[in-house]
Amino acid sequence: MSILLNTQKIIKDWTDYNNHMNVAYYVLIFDLYGTETLMTKFNMGEHSAKTTKKSTMVVESHITYDQEVNEGEEVNINLTYFDHDKKRLQYKFEMTHKEKEYLASSIEFLSLYVDLNKRKVAEFEDEKIKIMNEFIKTNKINFNNIGLKFSAKLKK
Repeated sequence: MSILLNTQKIIKDWTDYNNHMNVAYYVLIFDLYGTETLMTKFNMGEHSAKTTKKSTMVVESHITYDQEVNEGEEVNINLTYFDHDKKRLQYKFEMTHKEKEYLASSIEFLSLYVDLNKRKVAEFEDEKIKIMNEFIKTNKINFNNIGLKFSAKLKK
């Protein structure tokens, strides 16, 4: 089970001399079309960084490369897990081939909430906790916590 966040077409600039998507662009796609979409839902994306000087920063990630994708193919970016504590976010995405539906890649992130004025970790405001908890409550049935790497790092 998962939650579709975005669909993206693989462009030529993202491919390499092996004629498939280069390793670096997997992270780019997950960041731009997964993380930014999710953080925008929680009022912690680009707008928040610019207006409240609060945002998130990835401190750890674990990625798998399961099957190649090529220029012109479309991939879906799906959220498969999300949780948080007072200062941290844990979330996992899968990239699946849109047409053939195979798993191309997955990534799990551990992020910190940061006060950009102080460049220090901060606690989430109550309204953000409420938004995230409601999101979890609504979508928990779609989450899969099997094989997660960072669950022990959340402080519940």
